[in-house]
Amino acid sequence: MGFKCGIVGLPNVGKSTIFNAITNAGAESANYPFCTIDPNVGMVSVPDARLDELVKVYNPKSIVPAVTEFVDIAGLVKGASKGEGLGNQFLTHIRECEAIMEVVRCFDDENIIHVNGSVDPIRDVEVIETELILKDLDTVEKRLATEAKSARTGNAEAKARLAACELLKTTMEEGRAARTVMHDSEEMEGIVKDLGLLTAKPLFYCANVKEDDILTGNAYVDQLKEYASKHGHDVIVISGKIEEELSAMEPADKIEFLKELGMKESGLDSVVRKGYEILGLRTFFTAGEKECRAWTFHAGFKAPQCAGVIHTDFERGFIRAETLSYADFLKHGSWNAAKEAGLVRTEGKEYLVQDGDIMYFLFNV
Repeated sequence: MGFKCGIVGLPNVGKSTIFNAITNAGAESANYPFCTIDPNVGMVSVPDARLDELVKVYNPKSIVPAVTEFVDIAGLVKGASKGEGLGNQFLTHIRECEAIMEVVRCFDDENIIHVNGSVDPIRDVEVIETELILKDLDTVEKRLATEAKSARTGNAEAKARLAACELLKTTMEEGRAARTVMHDSEEMEGIVKDLGLLTAKPLFYCANVKEDDILTGNAYVDQLKEYASKHGHDVIVISGKIEEELSAMEPADKIEFLKELGMKESGLDSVVRKGYEILGLRTFFTAGEKECRAWTFHAGFKAPQCAGVIHTDFERGFIRAETLSYADFLKHGSWNAAKEAGLVRTEGKEYLVQDGDIMYFLFNV
């Protein structure tokens, strides 16, 4: 698994168009508000040239890339937390997502209705942020009642949890996200994690632009980037139209099309790369004639933890790992050649696995 990403945005910003393009899931997309009335879920393989190279060498019977899941919900509007529109009732569907991508309209087109009558990226972002905060506030208030009851018993831990909930409530009433206080204490971190608060999740913006602005951006994108920088978020620029065209092409044609446009990567590549970056995710590989497979792990994992990504028995009975860096594999062309050159290493329980490592785990249970 790569990561699970929730997609939010106002109606008619290109959210479902981008979702369709990067997942080929076929969600309905049309020029009117609330076209998406049920959550759409799409799974996509994580593009990784390193896995492609391993496949060329081993020609395996099975190829298993890492996979990212995208969840697209109905467009949010101002007042969603009070029942306006349709998006709010689906916010629970992205509670278990690890990251949130907010699609922001950064193009003018008189033929595509804007729910607020004009294009204004900052206003749109603030509307979404407010609705997410209000949804979280509702969640926190419900938990607050429970913690208040527990705290009346005099239990010190319950009192600490109550204080954390009260701080969260105050923070959100001031219009600030949970992520601004989520690391204030162990109790706070525990409650935020337990509640799955939306405004505690890593977030990045996806500026949807016309084809002509994909390389240069525009004034709307500049505004969004300035705003995002002040709030500690990143911006990727995507053209929904280009992604639609790419989604219908064969791999070789995609590469040629991107070259013609002067683009280094597709929007899907950009989204996945950004998601891995903000979540601190990395990839290791297992490779052989039976299977070549990419595995996702968190930066800082040691060898036994990565073994556990494959199976808990691997971690429980971990003995050692045979390890080869992807760069050394690529240089020598095969595991055996790299081994003859003395580059295959035997690593123990304290080894910090690196991005791109090719691993063979030895274990005993």
